[in-house]
Amino acid sequence: MIALSRRVVRRARFVLDTLISLTVLCFSLSVTAKDAEALTVTEVAPGVFVHQGQHAAWAEDQHHDVANLGFVVGQRCVAVIDTGGSPAVGRALRASVAAHTPLPVCYVINTHVHPDHVLGNSAFIPPAGGSSTRPAFVGHSKLTAALTARGPAYLTALERDLGVARSADLIVYPDETVESRVELDLGGRVLELRAWPTAHTDNDLSVLDVESGTFFAGDLVFMTHLPVIDGRLLGWLGVMDQLVVQPIQRLVPGHGTVTHDVAAALAPQWHYLTALRDGVRAALTKGQTIGQTVDGLPAPHHQGWLLVDEFHRRNVTAAFAELEWED
Repeated sequence: MIALSRRVVRRARFVLDTLISLTVLCFSLSVTAKDAEALTVTEVAPGVFVHQGQHAAWAEDQHHDVANLGFVVGQRCVAVIDTGGSPAVGRALRASVAAHTPLPVCYVINTHVHPDHVLGNSAFIPPAGGSSTRPAFVGHSKLTAALTARGPAYLTALERDLGVARSADLIVYPDETVESRVELDLGGRVLELRAWPTAHTDNDLSVLDVESGTFFAGDLVFMTHLPVIDGRLLGWLGVMDQLVVQPIQRLVPGHGTVTHDVAAALAPQWHYLTALRDGVRAALTKGQTIGQTVDGLPAPHHQGWLLVDEFHRRNVTAAFAELEWED
């Protein structure tokens, strides 16, 4: 009876161990499959593909997939425009490129320094000893300094939020920088890159696909997601005045939907930023402190913006610090 009981126990343990092993294997396979799954992209013009990110703050989204990303296919190669908020998003974007064309990626262009746009860069660096050629990484002339300053905080966030082991290789610096304007030839297809004065950040870069008139604005343009000031409010308003007159057939904002109506897309952002400017100026005229201004300037909940609670008070603080010293 004792021997029989021991055999039953051993068999039960064997069955339990087997089930645990199978569960772990299935979980591992599901994670691998998910990690390799291509991002959903839309071909908004022939050879121009866009992935629309979620409307969420980068640190609060479980996948860090919150920014619009894209790629343009030429006759010779592909240019990727922004890579997402984590290495996993970058790998999924790389899989999307491979699903639509066998051509190599020759350029990875970053529109600015924020983590939701640059932390997928490392996915496009081929393994050492492989046959693939490393693409050229391109950014604003001030992007290197911005990445150097913010990189350690980004790595800490990746480790804390996603369990990604810290590695300096996850911060990929530009090989080529843009001071003013640069053209990149993908083979029968030219991209015009323009570095802008300080606006959303001090390192904003736009990309125009000349053939289709598709303009990747990066975070110079927010739609639905409340705009976030990390540069200069007045500079941003000045850049917006220039965007209205650009030869744009199709606008890809940093956050929001692709649109053909540039003026209509810019109008809510212009309204919010001008109201912020005027409200802060009025508070300064009254002699209010920064705390009083932050507490007193109404949040635009009624205007249809998302993430107001996350970013409006921060915007008021940035605007106050800037306008306090204007002539």
